[in-house]
Amino acid sequence: MWVLTATILGSSLVFIDSSVVSLALPVIQREFVATALEMQWVVEAYTLVLGALMLLCGALGDRYGRKRIFVAGVAIFAAGSVLCGVAPSATLLIAARVLQGVGGTMLAPASLAILGASFSGDARGKAIGTWSGLTSVASAAGPLLGGVVIDHFEWRWAFFINLPLAVAVIAIALVHVPESRDTEATGSLDILGSLSITLGLGLVVYAFVTSGSGGWTAITLATLAAGVAALAIFLRIEAVVKLPILPLHLFASRAFSGLNAMTFLLYGALGGLFYFLPFVLIQVDGMSATQAGFASLPFILLMVLLSRYSGGLVYRLGARTMLTIGPAIAATGFAGFALLPDLHYWTGIFPSIVLFGIGMGLTVAPLTTTLLESVSANHVGLASGINSAVSRIAGLLAIAVLGAMLAFAFSSRLETRMASALLPPAERTAIRAQKAAMAGATLGIARDEAAVKAAYIDAFRAVATACALLAAASALTAAFTLAGKGGKNVAG
Repeated sequence: MWVLTATILGSSLVFIDSSVVSLALPVIQREFVATALEMQWVVEAYTLVLGALMLLCGALGDRYGRKRIFVAGVAIFAAGSVLCGVAPSATLLIAARVLQGVGGTMLAPASLAILGASFSGDARGKAIGTWSGLTSVASAAGPLLGGVVIDHFEWRWAFFINLPLAVAVIAIALVHVPESRDTEATGSLDILGSLSITLGLGLVVYAFVTSGSGGWTAITLATLAAGVAALAIFLRIEAVVKLPILPLHLFASRAFSGLNAMTFLLYGALGGLFYFLPFVLIQVDGMSATQAGFASLPFILLMVLLSRYSGGLVYRLGARTMLTIGPAIAATGFAGFALLPDLHYWTGIFPSIVLFGIGMGLTVAPLTTTLLESVSANHVGLASGINSAVSRIAGLLAIAVLGAMLAFAFSSRLETRMASALLPPAERTAIRAQKAAMAGATLGIARDEAAVKAAYIDAFRAVATACALLAAASALTAAFTLAGKGGKNVAG
């Protein structure tokens, strides 16, 4: 009981924080008078560390003690939360988010590893099911709690609310959670591989994020090339090192490769669009943070409810059917943002969110089930960790790439919108001076702000179109790489 409590509360820190911060970004941007690109880094800095170092931290827990890494991760996450809450500028907030990411990437894999070591047989399945269900509840509660805190207190409390939870987790873990480790783990850790993937992802993300404001200069292109080279070096290291954080032999399985490819595409679409959606809800539609939190509730509820039943449908309908239908439905949700006549909540946003919820509810559990069956039993934990890292990296890269797309589209459409509104030169100059803030610009003239918001919606629709294509590609990947009903998706 105590082990479950500690791991559920610890994992909930990461789930709640991610959803709360996304709602806080428009408010933070307004207070700091920050650019849209600075707000991207508030998320990207955290996700970069979380995605790139998750597999290494899982190995650290196995080697030096899962409880030790878990408790240290919670403590570091709490310290980062304090620094986020007191940050006086966007730059220092971004730095504090890196520290939060370090804590998150330590505690997230350790929590499941502790469960796996503390339970066996049927009890382990029940424990993981309970963990999954209650962390899903935390995910649902996060936006609602965050919206209320941001509206009725201050955005800084969105970070401070992590502290009492962190204290409780540490106290329970120190007293009630037994230590465990892999006594057979030997050899050196893959530090070089971890550094190369972190450097590669960081450079690629930096190139795309900066291109949104300064275009593709020689320096930006060189940064992108260096990032791609670092990622190529990472793959080479993983092919020759004795204990790689990413064992490439697993990808010899067509099903395992296909499942991770469709994960990358689908979660890239999901992470990218849900990053920009709060800006539409709050800065364009004028919702409060609380209203914006409730706006995404149908998605979470449908995903949680349908996930309870969709996992079993894999055995009746087949993995290929389920994992083609689910992403295809999600793709229609993304397309709704691009095609519906307006983006007011009930007529434009709600229908798309419902389709997201149905699509993801039909996808998540079948994806997990099929993934775990695509590898041998002794690689189940590693396969799950790789897939989790893939989903994090997908969101990291999607926000960077789609952010660059949105910035380009916004800049182009802004000139068109200003021309069609017949704005005088002085007002156009004032708008261009705040172009970096995008929908967060404060202009004081209704027609100017209307032109900016209209341009942002145009750009958001372009992003939604790209997300729809990514989700459709995910469905096609499943259709061509997975076996149908009665087929075998396990590596032979």
